[in-house]
Amino acid sequence: MQAEVRAPDTAPPQEERSPARLTPREIVAVLDEYIIGQDDAKKAVAIALRNRWRRRNVDPEMREEILPNNIILIGPTGVGKTEIARRLARLAGAPFIKVEASKFTEVGYIGRDVESMIRDLAEIAIKLVREEREAEHREVADRRVEERLLDLLLPPVAPEPGATAGEGGSDRPRRFVVSTGGETSEDETESLEDRKRRTREKLRSRLREGHFDGREVEVEVTESAIPRLDAGGGMAGLDFNMTEILQGMLPKRKKRRTVTIAEARRLLLADELEKLLDMEEVVQEAGRRTENMGIVFLDEIDKVAGASSYTGPDVSREGVQRDLLPIVEGSSVQTRAGMIRTDHILFIAAGAFHVSKPSDLIPELQGRFPIRVELEALDADAFVRILMEPRFALLSQYRALVATEGATLEFTDGAIREIARIADHVNQRTENIGARRLHTVLTTLLEGVMFDLPETGAGETIEVDEAFVTERLAKIAEDEDLRRYIL
Repeated sequence: MQAEVRAPDTAPPQEERSPARLTPREIVAVLDEYIIGQDDAKKAVAIALRNRWRRRNVDPEMREEILPNNIILIGPTGVGKTEIARRLARLAGAPFIKVEASKFTEVGYIGRDVESMIRDLAEIAIKLVREEREAEHREVADRRVEERLLDLLLPPVAPEPGATAGEGGSDRPRRFVVSTGGETSEDETESLEDRKRRTREKLRSRLREGHFDGREVEVEVTESAIPRLDAGGGMAGLDFNMTEILQGMLPKRKKRRTVTIAEARRLLLADELEKLLDMEEVVQEAGRRTENMGIVFLDEIDKVAGASSYTGPDVSREGVQRDLLPIVEGSSVQTRAGMIRTDHILFIAAGAFHVSKPSDLIPELQGRFPIRVELEALDADAFVRILMEPRFALLSQYRALVATEGATLEFTDGAIREIARIADHVNQRTENIGARRLHTVLTTLLEGVMFDLPETGAGETIEVDEAFVTERLAKIAEDEDLRRYIL
């Protein structure tokens, strides 16, 4: 029953556990951390994810015959349809793309063709695999970058005069000192190379501590010899990337730039990671993941359903469905990751189906979505849970934002119940947008607090109680004209 409550990228979510070790019950438990209720939908997607692991462990000959059970999620906006699919993809570490079915047009009309979503999914997979490989090589790349930065801070010097390899293979020349008494002895003082090595280690320690981040150095960076080409419209279906072809043919241009050490570290790190990555292996792995782990979320599928009409904009609805059909049932699409077969990509469709119903889809497409799950509508009790229970819930997000100004934000139980009641009341009297209404209500409620916080917030404790909520929102919630434009 949860709208899209997203976790910050810096959080260490439990989703990173391998799906091979997660049973459907454990998958549902992870989803419960972020999404309130909607148990039927959670069970359906958990089984679909577990079946992918089961398929990889069956006999290879049978493996190709086991197709995913695509799902249709039915429910009004803001009840958690998109969030369930997104969390599932993060849990599996799978390429995931959300597309609006209403944006596609049938072949012969201006607009995006349905194959573009598979090409975009492959691009997402390449980015996903590349990030994983970069993380694996990060330690080696960091060491190389540090050495290059030290070379910039302490450039190599010319060798000492006479520093040639002597007898016995030593690079250091032998020196002798004659005392006042005429006695000769070998000079054991530190060489220039030893002093340089000692200085370099001192610089390394200060570099790691960030003492040189503001110092400017000159670095050599590689730039593309040609601008990025954007093939839009009818060019989107080309099976090659013109920019990459031209970049492979033309020499790369090098340019010297004066930047700070902090910026040089970023530029050199990107350069070293580029050298360490095997892009051919990255692209091959991305293609494999797209075929076997990819998830396509087809939102607003109900907008292309309905009885055929031969006049007006509805003329292409059935045409879009017929174009979607070969992609969903299995076909091959040329992408940057090679030829991608869509047979084992999981498709999750979603729609409110207020006007139309799933049976209005063409029969062939209906047959490709054997699992249908109806999500529950949200009420005031669900809103209370959404505000309090999920990981990184809305109230927790606002507390964290206020804490950055040195203040503390507290909500009483009565205030939380009143916020939930007002959100539910507005949903019933106007358009029902589900849990997204909570964002609107909280933004309006705390507008004054967030505006004045930098001047008055340090050390202050701000308590939001039921009276505070009633004072700020009751008049707006009851006034139909104001409610339409503010909440």
